[in-house]
Amino acid sequence: QRWSRGMSYCLHSENHLDTGPIYVRENGKLHVVNQGAGGIQDVTPKARPFRLFSRSFSVELCMNREDDRARRQRTDHFIFTYTKEGNLRYSAKSLFSLVLGYISDNVDHIDSLIGFPEQIAEKLFSAAEARQKFTEPVTGLRALQKFTEAYGSLVLCSLCLRNRYLVISEKLEEIKSFRELTCLDLSCCKLGDEHELLEHLTKEALSSVKKLLLKDNSLSDAGLRRMTAPVRVLKKGLENLLVLDLSCNPKITDVGIGYLLSFKKLNCLDISGTGLKDVDAVIKRIQMQIGLVHSEVPLKEFDHSNCKTEGWAEQTVLQWEQAVMEAMKPQDNLRSRTAALRFYGKTRRIEEVVKCTVVEAETKASGNLQFYKEKVQNCHLPLKKEVAGSHELKNNRKRALAEQERERTYKQKHLCLTVEDWDLLNTY
Repeated sequence: QRWSRGMSYCLHSENHLDTGPIYVRENGKLHVVNQGAGGIQDVTPKARPFRLFSRSFSVELCMNREDDRARRQRTDHFIFTYTKEGNLRYSAKSLFSLVLGYISDNVDHIDSLIGFPEQIAEKLFSAAEARQKFTEPVTGLRALQKFTEAYGSLVLCSLCLRNRYLVISEKLEEIKSFRELTCLDLSCCKLGDEHELLEHLTKEALSSVKKLLLKDNSLSDAGLRRMTAPVRVLKKGLENLLVLDLSCNPKITDVGIGYLLSFKKLNCLDISGTGLKDVDAVIKRIQMQIGLVHSEVPLKEFDHSNCKTEGWAEQTVLQWEQAVMEAMKPQDNLRSRTAALRFYGKTRRIEEVVKCTVVEAETKASGNLQFYKEKVQNCHLPLKKEVAGSHELKNNRKRALAEQERERTYKQKHLCLTVEDWDLLNTY
């Protein structure tokens, strides 16, 4: 009793701070001191809820970045979140997310994705893209080819590489792996006639291209002859082309325009800024043979606003561009060196990035040479005489076009297929 009274006196002392419940072990039993009655109770104590961390506590997970496998084993299985009270809580990831992460880490080892569900494949592509698997030199190309072989246009249906010659040179094989593209913008890239990508345009992998923009690419008649050879002879390649932009290529002449007449499905054509000699004859020829009418106003199909990169690999193309830009950053440190060269009267050896420049003088000289196909308007209530007269006119036009077609095919059989054409076709 004396001990308990002394303990209660200590507990009720004003100078003493509240330290919580006090436990005393006596004769092998645990007792808790009752502060209200001043005695000892033998009741089993109840666990008091306590906070391991304060509300203002924060934690930062620092992993060993040298060992990437160890880092993933520690973090990939858990999701760390904060509760409303500010406490740190972790929960286990689902089995699907764990498997998805593992496959995306080893996406280059996949044998084939043909027949795999598209919904799951899109999530797998996004997971591999977030890990920047497609930016790796060898394994990235192998992984990208597995997706393009199985899903085609879903991976990428439209590709805009306008003024991105460095991306083309660095990621040429990856760009060639894209299949079933419908829109391809290669404007202002200065590719020339001998570039490997232009040769790839004639392959069956890009026979689905309907819109092709080749503005300001230093093309000539020889490049157009190579690009149209499969269509003219084998009826393959760019046979489904609807929109073609060849503006600002001064080396293209009247001879090169003759090769374009093999594109029978063309709806829009832009040859402004080319080196044409007889513009009126070219306009009549295009109108008679492929049915395109000269437009007096600029067409919206050639304003380059509709062609954008679309598909699963949209972020992948942006990652390629960012990698190229980061590789070019060390050149900014050479400004002081170039200033010193200018001071001593020396020329700068570092070549600047090629920018998209429009040949304004030649464009003004030739004028706006954009063509489109008119839509036939049907009359709902025609007169009988007008109908009969229209039928006669149509028959006469058909006969005239048939005669022109026969003459043209006869000339193509005997004149268009040169020795160079046969050598070129033998390469396919």
